[in-house]
Amino acid sequence: MDDIARRRPRARREPHPRRRSWCCSFSVPPTSPDHIRVSQPKPVQKFETVSKSANSFPNSPQSVRSGLGLVGRIDPRRILSPGRVSPIDSDPAGDSVHDILADPSPVRDTGVRSASFRAPLENFRPPPEGSASSSSLNVVKESDNGAGVFDVRLNLKGKNGGSLVLELNSEVLSANSSVFADLISDYRKGRSGSAAKLCRIEVPEVEHLGVFRETIELMFEEDITKRLLKAGVYRSIDILEVSAGIMFTKGVLSCLKYLEAVPWSEEEEEKLRSLLARFKFDDATTKDILARLYPLDSGGDGQGNLARQLVWSITSCVDMNARNELKSLVKGLLCKSSVYEKDDSSDLNKEDIYTACQSCLDSLVTLFEEATNGCEGWERKEKDKPLIERISRQVDNINWLLEILVDRQIADEFVQMWGSQGELLRMHENTSPMVRYELSRVSATLFIAVGTRKMHCRSEARLGLMQAWFGPMLTDFGWLQRCKKGLDMKALEEAMGQALLTLPLKDQYTLFMEWFRCFSKHGTECPNLSKAFQIWWRRSFLRGSESHAIESR
Repeated sequence: MDDIARRRPRARREPHPRRRSWCCSFSVPPTSPDHIRVSQPKPVQKFETVSKSANSFPNSPQSVRSGLGLVGRIDPRRILSPGRVSPIDSDPAGDSVHDILADPSPVRDTGVRSASFRAPLENFRPPPEGSASSSSLNVVKESDNGAGVFDVRLNLKGKNGGSLVLELNSEVLSANSSVFADLISDYRKGRSGSAAKLCRIEVPEVEHLGVFRETIELMFEEDITKRLLKAGVYRSIDILEVSAGIMFTKGVLSCLKYLEAVPWSEEEEEKLRSLLARFKFDDATTKDILARLYPLDSGGDGQGNLARQLVWSITSCVDMNARNELKSLVKGLLCKSSVYEKDDSSDLNKEDIYTACQSCLDSLVTLFEEATNGCEGWERKEKDKPLIERISRQVDNINWLLEILVDRQIADEFVQMWGSQGELLRMHENTSPMVRYELSRVSATLFIAVGTRKMHCRSEARLGLMQAWFGPMLTDFGWLQRCKKGLDMKALEEAMGQALLTLPLKDQYTLFMEWFRCFSKHGTECPNLSKAFQIWWRRSFLRGSESHAIESR
């Protein structure tokens, strides 16, 4: 009964009202089974502070074989929750060198690529005595047998903020870099005891902390080329720049050897070319790379004839698909608007193009002579190619060369050359329409170039072109409409009218009347030059307001 009496008040006890004073504040909530999750102590995060000691320093994991202790970036203060700020992290005081280096995964820099730091001698300086960076450094760590001493603290200051501290061995650093050897020697002059043991060097204005760190790491690597293979070409060029700045000879030679053996992208090539222009390397070291960037032997005669050899190879090419592909390639290289820089040694001169044009015209005359011998002449095959296909190939070659001449503004002589082809004009009248229209394809290219203001030539040359090839164009226009081969017929009609209007009015009269008679008989088989005809009529017979009314239609 006594037990029942003791338990009964507990069963009837009303629960206390829940306190709400802490709900909207940051004070510690009361201990209660209802608040287990809140009241439990927060677990330590992965990078949280375990203990603080003046003799510890935040180290990033490194490979034990490298013998390099790497101190990570000095991280900013992290906010863990509203109103609570954690102190700057530090490593446990009890960490040994092997504990710190247990994880071999390297720290990778995730910053944006930028130009590497050039390390002139004057940019390296020891931090002043008593400075914050000097007092924050921990004591020298060394193993029991005295090996693996980290007696150099290299403090890298980023140009855009950030900091990186490296713990290094002075013997390795001095043996690989004459710049650091002089700095370490200068630092230890006049110092004794523990002050002479630990050498503190600061590198200000480092543009890329990650590249500088990787360059220093290579001093402790047995196989530098293997590391460069993982880094890639772009990163290796950055490492080459830093190695040259700190006079890391082994690193320079390894980078040059690796870069010479791998292909480059255009961006990497320009970056490497710029680096080699700013740094002076000995000829024996860079001979192989320079041979890939510049034609070292410029005394040969082959470079001057290179473009001509390409043109002759294309005009004599038999395979249609290969010829079209090569035409597009070489035209892009030789045109005036090409993105590639040109020099006098490899550029194509005017005489070379006109020599190729004359050769194609001579071949065309020979083929038309064969075609005028009879129908069986152009049906015969020579070297497994029919005559009509060989004629079309020569016309394609002429038009391709003409496009290069027009692009370079040197096509005026070809206008005279084409206007004086009396032999081809004579054979045009006696050749089958399905063959002779190929000649009008050349005339169409010239008409479009003159009518669209892409080519400028003297009035005599334009008149000779029109008098010679305007009539054949009227005859072949129907065949050109059926076999366009990439020709824009609307552009051709417009350009023919504009080209006619560049002639004197009396010459326009003769040619327009010839068109009028042809158009009245054949209709759409002739080009429609009505708009240009109206302009000629206005200019010839109307004046003042009547002329303005016709032009405004």
